Amino acid sequence: MFLGKVIGTVVSTQKDQNFVGRKLLVVDICDESGKRKSVIAVDAVGAGVGDQVVVLVEGGSARMIMNNANAPTNTVVAGIIDSLSINE
Repeated sequence: MFLGKVIGTVVSTQKDQNFVGRKLLVVDICDESGKRKSVIAVDAVGAGVGDQVVVLVEGGSARMIMNNANAPTNTVVAGIIDSLSINE
């Protein structure tokens, strides 16, 4: 699971039937080593550009969020972050 920021959307005229009615989002995330990268994630919560989000990148867990075990994805936006507090 990662925190990220939605930086764009993917427009596709042809896509797998499991993704019909779902947005594909470009999300900027930071991995365990601190390196930033962008991933494409299926939107399961109605996120949009500029939103800070929770991204699941585990195959089975991601598909469970979509309620579809056959969906060909392993990256899903599972939550929109309203606020974040880190205590050190």
